[in-house]
Amino acid sequence: MRKSTVRARMARASAVLAGLAAIALAASGCTASAAAAGSEVPIASSELPKKTVEQLEAAVDHAMQGAGASGALVSVWIPWAGAWVEGIGTTGPDSDEPVTTDMRFRVGEVTRAMTCDVLYRVADEGVVALDDPVSEWVSSVPNLSDVTLQQLCDGTSGLGDGRDRLSPQFTATPKREWNPRELAATGIAERGRVGAEVRDSDAGYILLGMALEHATRESMHTLFEEYLVEPLDLTATELPKDAAAEPGEPALRGWISDGADREAGCVAPKEYTTSSSSIGFTDSGATSTIGDLARFGQSLALASVDDEGERTERWSKALPYEGDDYVSGAYIAGSLVGQKGAALGYLTSVYADPQTGMTVAVALNNSAAGADLVGALAKELAAIASKAPAADGQEQPEFGLPWTAEDFHAVVAEKAVCPID
Repeated sequence: MRKSTVRARMARASAVLAGLAAIALAASGCTASAAAAGSEVPIASSELPKKTVEQLEAAVDHAMQGAGASGALVSVWIPWAGAWVEGIGTTGPDSDEPVTTDMRFRVGEVTRAMTCDVLYRVADEGVVALDDPVSEWVSSVPNLSDVTLQQLCDGTSGLGDGRDRLSPQFTATPKREWNPRELAATGIAERGRVGAEVRDSDAGYILLGMALEHATRESMHTLFEEYLVEPLDLTATELPKDAAAEPGEPALRGWISDGADREAGCVAPKEYTTSSSSIGFTDSGATSTIGDLARFGQSLALASVDDEGERTERWSKALPYEGDDYVSGAYIAGSLVGQKGAALGYLTSVYADPQTGMTVAVALNNSAAGADLVGALAKELAAIASKAPAADGQEQPEFGLPWTAEDFHAVVAEKAVCPID
């Protein structure tokens, strides 16, 4: 593969951004240490108001109870008010080991947006075209000549999802190494109309990973490193190789409360810290830290608009899905861009506002409740953060969301699978 012109341009852009950020920090009273937390947007150096922190803590505690999670990781960046980055609780139900912000976890379907980032950067180099048919790069699926790589990324391929059928095998044998073709087979068989609507399809993102591997002759583990980790400086993020392992070191331990445990009140979940990332591959197999997750989410959102605040071409074809819009492996919810995900033992979500840079990222260490719970928590946190008063010397932006914290507090309760006090 020829040298990456994308990475060269991104390096130059990062240098310019760093200079602009330094000027903005000096002018706004922000400190370099605040920006060093990973935000591309300067963050006020003040601590968040006590009331705001209490509201954030209460929301996280409520969701932890509903998910049966012993621990959580949270990053909230509010450029005009400050930042709140915390490890909450312990790594296990019978553990006194505190959760720390350097711990690694599996990010679930946030991986989809990461895979789309890789696609667009590889396409920018001319290695593939967004409108290439899937069959050009994955010869084992000749019947997908009417589906493009972009449609795989946008969720409009018409392909279905095989996780419900395979989930019992995942939990029974979490260390098994899966062939991507096995994972995609069920979704390929459940085809709908191409381009007509968004469908939740693990098969689509798995096929996208296979296509990129064949086109570049590199593994997706390597492509993530070259086209995602390096350009965005996500030093604690990776798409692990297939061998079963913890999500990194140090690891946030991951758990699942099965049906029997949920009936008993979520008192004895089973541990799933060690598993094979091949279960998720380029659909849901990546691992990260809370700092990297927030940085990725913010970068994704900032890149979704141009200098005039209009959606860029990549983000211009969103279709309605689950009450929001969806495109390029991510949701557009109000003004926010982000994702929600579930992997064995972990629930994860990140959302960011492209106009202000406000970002919320959260991970819980029990996946029994599913991604909808943690996605609702992220939106609740975003609503709280959007109302945070400006720090001294800062100006609160004209910014609001089409929901309240109370709206999604209720959704968290609705999605809960464990008792909430």
